[in-house]
Amino acid sequence: MKDLKQRALRGGFAKMCAQVANYALRIGSLMVMARLLSPRDFGLVGMVTAFTGVLSLFRDFGLSAATVQRVNITEHQMSTLFWINLLVGAALSLLTAAVAPLAVAFYHEPHLFWVTIAVGSSFLFNSAGVQHSALLQRQMRFTALAKIDVISWAGSTLIGISLALAGFGYWALVGAAVSLPVVGTICMWFATRWFPGRPRRGVELRSMMRFGGGLTLTGLIVYVAYNFEKVLLGRFWGAGAVGLYGRAYQLSTIPTDNLNSAVGEVAFSALSRVRDDPPRFRSYFLKAYSLVLALTLPITMAVALFAPELIAVLLGPKWKESAPIFRLLSPTILIFALINPIGWLIFSLGMVGRSLRVASVLAPLVICGYIIGLPYGPKGVALAYSTAMALWVVPHIAWGLHGTVVSLRDIAVVASKPFISGIVAGGIAFGARLVLRQFLSPLPQLVVESAVLSSVYLGMLLFVMGQKHFYVDLLRGFRKPAPVEEQALAST
Repeated sequence: MKDLKQRALRGGFAKMCAQVANYALRIGSLMVMARLLSPRDFGLVGMVTAFTGVLSLFRDFGLSAATVQRVNITEHQMSTLFWINLLVGAALSLLTAAVAPLAVAFYHEPHLFWVTIAVGSSFLFNSAGVQHSALLQRQMRFTALAKIDVISWAGSTLIGISLALAGFGYWALVGAAVSLPVVGTICMWFATRWFPGRPRRGVELRSMMRFGGGLTLTGLIVYVAYNFEKVLLGRFWGAGAVGLYGRAYQLSTIPTDNLNSAVGEVAFSALSRVRDDPPRFRSYFLKAYSLVLALTLPITMAVALFAPELIAVLLGPKWKESAPIFRLLSPTILIFALINPIGWLIFSLGMVGRSLRVASVLAPLVICGYIIGLPYGPKGVALAYSTAMALWVVPHIAWGLHGTVVSLRDIAVVASKPFISGIVAGGIAFGARLVLRQFLSPLPQLVVESAVLSSVYLGMLLFVMGQKHFYVDLLRGFRKPAPVEEQALAST
């Protein structure tokens, strides 16, 4: 426990580096694929992933998080959980194959039959590595996890681009999606050197199953809330509309997905270890929260201000209709940075019941927004989505924090410094944009605008808002000697 802070800092740094690499890979892949494939190609696969994504929430039944959150776990428990995960993965793959005809009938797209079956096979591959990933998280071996993330994304990106260049159309997207869990699972088996034993009865899994079940049900409700609009758009506006909306949505979620993966995994593991030490728990949480907000705000401002330039550079001219959708979705980038960390806190404390109640209120609110915006197409849905999330953000935070050692005032104090810095930087960058767009093409314009935004933001945050000491302290933590990592399951 003494070296927990050091492990968290170094693990967070490793994950951040990996996510930067993954971000570059995902953006690079998207730039290439968007130029090789059509909006319809993306829309076809988007229809399937919106459908199969619901099933993906059951792929580990929350048992990986239960493994990480538990204070002590035995070899027999881990092995039994592995076989449960594998059985669930096989069942999901078979279920996906069974519902493929329903996807064809619902969307009136015969091409979806084999696409659905192929995408469904990824459940089996993913399930074989769930407990291995959880073991690496328990041991806080985030450097190993970071390397696996990069290798997996690099492999899937290479496969996807190769298939697109060979003229396979939407099958290039399918190949990339399926190869990602295959490469990741293989790497995790090599990294852990752990081979599961046979499943056993009477190994006290009931509490872990309850925790995992609550987590899965919460994830299911949240997934439906955040993805039902793609189903509606596909049904009533067609594959082209899903393609345009889906690329804008993907670009808006990549930053928060990467940050939540980089900081969230480390924060959840660390908070689970100190949940019985309230002062330390509060300190760790607020520092992680501050870091996520500080990194997200300039990205939000950039998308809100420079959406047309970003779409032109990243996707190309045939995707220009995605630019207004992208801009309308920009508030959600910041909103997810505000609410996602609340999930780390709730789950590390084992409060799955509260998370379920929060999700049960969120889902109807967001879905009602989609229905209101649907008659106006992708732009109307994007505006309705952002509006519903903006109305929900403060109640979400207040409800999640109630009764914990972290208060709403703590959040307001932590958020105020990056917020003020972002507003000032955004105002100056907007002025620069008004001048530059008359003289520069999209790429140099975007480079100069981003440089102005980031430099003003950093100057405000570090020096005017007095955050320099906080980040210097983080950097010092990265330079300290690394602790010896746990090498055996018994030491967890």
